[in-house]
Amino acid sequence: MAYEVILPKLGQTVEEGRIVEWLKKEGDRVQQGDVLFTVETDKAVLDVEATRRGYLRKILVPAGETRPVLTVVALMTRTPDEPLEEDTMPSVAPGTMAEAAEAVERVEPSEAPAPPTESAAPGAARERIFASPRARKLAREHGVALEEITGTGPNGRIVERDVQAYLDSMPKVTPVARQLAEHLGVDLRQVTGTGPQGRITKADVEAAAAVVAAAEAGPTPEVQEPQPRGAPEPSAAPEAEAVPLSGLRAIIAERMRESHLTTAHFTLTMEVDATALVELRERLKQRLADVLGFNLSYNDLMIKLAAQALRAFPYMNVRQSGDAIQEMKGIHIGLAVDTERGLLVPHVFDADKKGLVEIARDVRAMVERARKGKSLPDELTLGTFTITNLGMYEVDAFSPIINYPETAILGVGRIKPVPAVVDGEVVVRQRMWLSLTVDHRVVDGAPAARFLQHVKELIEDPLLLLA
Repeated sequence: MAYEVILPKLGQTVEEGRIVEWLKKEGDRVQQGDVLFTVETDKAVLDVEATRRGYLRKILVPAGETRPVLTVVALMTRTPDEPLEEDTMPSVAPGTMAEAAEAVERVEPSEAPAPPTESAAPGAARERIFASPRARKLAREHGVALEEITGTGPNGRIVERDVQAYLDSMPKVTPVARQLAEHLGVDLRQVTGTGPQGRITKADVEAAAAVVAAAEAGPTPEVQEPQPRGAPEPSAAPEAEAVPLSGLRAIIAERMRESHLTTAHFTLTMEVDATALVELRERLKQRLADVLGFNLSYNDLMIKLAAQALRAFPYMNVRQSGDAIQEMKGIHIGLAVDTERGLLVPHVFDADKKGLVEIARDVRAMVERARKGKSLPDELTLGTFTITNLGMYEVDAFSPIINYPETAILGVGRIKPVPAVVDGEVVVRQRMWLSLTVDHRVVDGAPAARFLQHVKELIEDPLLLLA
């Protein structure tokens, strides 16, 4: 008897995940609680554990591919010698889809699964779907969307026989063929099965995909247009390698596009005398070296400064939600972190209530988790303000993109010594640039400038932190 391994729900807002690595290979014995594979979302890389013991017989989704949650990614059996032929394999054990959807394959770190909902067709207003409990259970077990079913019960209510009739109308298909059809975009209703009792097999899907591809390609006779006399030979197109936009890179691309198209953004820049900040950091580095075990960074200081400024100007610590502005109760400051997987923004929670030592420890820990792909989901999603620092790359000023749905992001440029006139004399001062990008729908230019001006004052006179 074959059992389906399901890509579990990974949080209320996560709709898909990318298989990073299979830690078990086909044929391996699996104990309940063993990690089968790791999956990457926009929040973190998580371990998915087996909910039963047995043998991993067939991996349907290889590492590197992305699938929607609740997709079947592998098949298991109780014993290593149970038949698992593609065309003669018995139907998957009843109820395993429901068990997987409810147990949600234990995931570390865990997140509460979103409650099941029935949504209307894209672009239509969401309506309540009336169905009996037994009909809902049967639909859930077989992964059927209730909005696709016509109810015959009282007042159009969907009853169990309606779901069963819908299932009977669907073509019988092997699990491998179903996965291949989803990958190739083949409509199973248009495929004729050649397996036992008309069951659709992998070969049937491949044949149908080949027919569709041939029809789309069509005849393409080559027509050579005459070249003008003396015209140069056309040069060959430059060679290029297409790299799929997937995983975290695709998520970042979509988030940046959403932020750019949704917010009415503008950027303010301001030059700051950071001499006092540089001197303070040098003193604190020496005083806190034994306490921390590492050097205090400018990012630690900027988070502390920004938290103080947000407490003084709470209108910057907001989010827009529909037609309302949410005034966030906590000040949770994110720091943009460059990782091998892409840009991540973990957050320091309640930064205004923490001292520098605690902030420094939090920053170091969350940066290490981000670079190892082990960020906690909450620390990537619950921020209220973000800081991004490109000073180490010799960047002076830039226009950072808002970490939507937050309202603003502060860009920090490099600190460098420059000649300046102080009290009528030319002296060397440490200068830096700040770049504040703001959503104009929520905050106007003058209030945003006052906030940035206060950040400047704190940098130029850090003793104000004690006020």
